[in-house]
Amino acid sequence: MTFYVDTLPASFYNKTLMFDSKKIEQAVALFLEGIGENPEREGLKETPARVARACKEIFGGYQQNPTEILLKRFDSSASDLVIQKDIPFYSMCEHHLLPFFGKVAIGYVPDGKVVGLSKLVRLVNVYARRAQIQENLTEQIADALMQNLGAKGVIVAIQAEHLCMSMRGVNRGGVQTSTLSHRGVLSQDKALRDAFFERIKL
Repeated sequence: MTFYVDTLPASFYNKTLMFDSKKIEQAVALFLEGIGENPEREGLKETPARVARACKEIFGGYQQNPTEILLKRFDSSASDLVIQKDIPFYSMCEHHLLPFFGKVAIGYVPDGKVVGLSKLVRLVNVYARRAQIQENLTEQIADALMQNLGAKGVIVAIQAEHLCMSMRGVNRGGVQTSTLSHRGVLSQDKALRDAFFERIKL
């Protein structure tokens, strides 16, 4: 069985009934009861259905194949760093199902092929719109680019705030977490990495 870089099998993306609104609605109703609320009161009657609709978008990355996003490539003689920064993202922490959000910077050194800039944003969204941890999100984006774009090297930097820290636990808002992943020549060449950081000012 062939696995994509995010470890999901190819057959996973061929399923048509992966998203179950009814199960989500039932779970939300039970959750409301569990916190001491009445899911039948006026303000909450439609909440389970609203949450289900929101989840279809928030977790929509499970229904997208990251490999397909990078299929369309263009010939290019570019050999220096291609950088896209300040890509906003919103994701859900898999530990508490609370949001974390921030910005992604991506750099890669082409090897005869480049990808449309909008595809980098789409790739970030595919992985962000899943139950995630920031460390894995960073690695998955880097691996997808390295394996599907055929780049000489890739670097991904993410800076984010996690509401599981801001609104619970230590209750400290504004704390930023930074993660970094690099592959190929960007792992080997410190000067190249320094150039990336200088240009994104992270």
